[in-house]
Amino acid sequence: MKKKLVKTNYKLTQQLTSKKAAPQKKRDPFKEKGVEDFIDFRDVKLLTRFLNDQGKVLPARITGATASMQRKLTTAVKRARHLAFLPFVSEGSKY
Repeated sequence: MKKKLVKTNYKLTQQLTSKKAAPQKKRDPFKEKGVEDFIDFRDVKLLTRFLNDQGKVLPARITGATASMQRKLTTAVKRARHLAFLPFVSEGSKY
């Protein structure tokens, strides 16, 4: 029994088999809210969107914030924690 050698185009088969959808670009959540230059540290509802259940700040790759807005967010969260608008640690992770 002889096997038949079939010549295939590797690039073409890769293109046909890998039909992954391109990942969608995340929108800047602050531009959607109308915040452009200053994040108000007293706006607790906005700040809690960017905290996880333990009270940690979510990274920019998850939230979709730009680097400069992520730095402003971190500063606003620190100020809100210092003035007791936000807790340093959530209730569930204290124990």
